[in-house]
Amino acid sequence: MENSIYQVYEDEIQSLEEEIKMLAEKYEDSQQESTFFSDEEILMSMKSFQTEFQGELKGQESPSDLKAQLESLEADLSFLMKFTGIWFTSHSKKTVEKTGSRTIQKHRLSGNCHSLPFQLEFQLLEIKSKESVSAVITDLNVIMESGEYSGVSKFVSSTEEHGNLLPFFKSLSSYAEWYEHRRCTFLHFKTRYPDIVKLPEGLLGDYIVLRNPEPSGFELMIVWKIHVDEDGRTTPVLDLLTKVPEQVLEQNITTIENAPTCFRSMLLLFGIETAIENLIKVVGLKK
Repeated sequence: MENSIYQVYEDEIQSLEEEIKMLAEKYEDSQQESTFFSDEEILMSMKSFQTEFQGELKGQESPSDLKAQLESLEADLSFLMKFTGIWFTSHSKKTVEKTGSRTIQKHRLSGNCHSLPFQLEFQLLEIKSKESVSAVITDLNVIMESGEYSGVSKFVSSTEEHGNLLPFFKSLSSYAEWYEHRRCTFLHFKTRYPDIVKLPEGLLGDYIVLRNPEPSGFELMIVWKIHVDEDGRTTPVLDLLTKVPEQVLEQNITTIENAPTCFRSMLLLFGIETAIENLIKVVGLKK
């Protein structure tokens, strides 16, 4: 009885061994068939690879093309900086958070707009989706010396609140252009009329004084403010203040009282430079 059972097991084992051997032979035959290619098949495969490789090369630009493209971009950037007066001197960024679809980077940007230095600190939140990529500026901090540039303080606060940099740079460029124009105008008149034109706060101040020692104490103060509203609109605001001795005021009270109104009319008719020069000549005639 036991011998018959063992015989059954041996027959089963032998059958399995034969099946394994047969499967192994079939596998070796299939491997030999799959790795065998004719000369024609090999040539066609090489041509296909060559065509694909050349297509990839066409999608890439040569070093000379890349250099020309870089030079073109640098020329465009130089033109924009000259046109707007904005020059960036340094930039740094640090990745704060990065996940599959969300990236937060902290940026620090410094530069000059004409003669005005500025510094920006902000975080850029970038969110990627299958359809598009969106970016939002948060935690914006605009650093300027507000004591010297008080005309932009409200606008800077509005920019920080809304986090919109494009209007900021547009308005900063306009403000800085007027700021530079005022400085050059003050320098021009100080150089041309050094005995009459006084700059108590220097070229960066917002007023000049026209003074003639005869009669003693007579002077005119031209105040030139540059106002920027919360929406970024830049407007030069000029006015005339008078300081006249009592004896002169009594003799020419009507003329002195009308001087600010006349100055504003000259601004509309002749422009800033001509209006100021006319006042300087009037003051110079009183020697």
